Amino acid sequence: MTEYYLPTGYGTSEFVEKKSRFIGEVWRISTEEEARQKVAAVKKKYHDARHSCWCYLLRDGTVRYSDDGEPQGTAGQPMLEVFSREGITDCVCVVTRYFGGILLGTGGLARAYTKGAKDALLAAGVSVERLWDRILVPCSYAQFERVRQETEKCGGVIEDTDYGADVMLTVLTPEGETAGYLESLTELSAGSIEGEKLDQVFRGVPVKLPETV
Repeated sequence: MTEYYLPTGYGTSEFVEKKSRFIGEVWRISTEEEARQKVAAVKKKYHDARHSCWCYLLRDGTVRYSDDGEPQGTAGQPMLEVFSREGITDCVCVVTRYFGGILLGTGGLARAYTKGAKDALLAAGVSVERLWDRILVPCSYAQFERVRQETEKCGGVIEDTDYGADVMLTVLTPEGETAGYLESLTELSAGSIEGEKLDQVFRGVPVKLPETV
């Protein structure tokens, strides 16, 4: 099953470490040219900053990063590892530093640039893009919480909820998980819940960030 993890949208963060101001930004992109344009725009916006370090990753395998004048290996690569460790792609990250007059050392710099990238990613959120089965699931109000739990357990998401005499859920489940999901609904409801597969869709859906981010 082909799937991609990517930023849901734009995210930014800011913090101060030993008087140096760090501004992290993350965007979702689709081309290398788009990534370069984002980097150039940040450098122009913060033209008076000492450093604007960056990295980007694309689903075709393209990977680039820059320490932008910081000691080698203390900025771009630690930032890149935030994304590559979790398999996140189609993204560009820039962390801008306004130097505060106090040296952070190589370890301090790596930690600061890692934090800048990580916090910006948390602000952007993460989506998974894959092929989903769209399923119509009717249930009673008493069954709703159990259905929600089963949906989450199989890696699915509730796309829409219609509240009437009963609850009508439109659920997206990962391709390959649908049969097991429908069986679990039958078991938990003693056969009263019968889901109906409507169609398939390839799209990005927001998900919880991995615990290690």
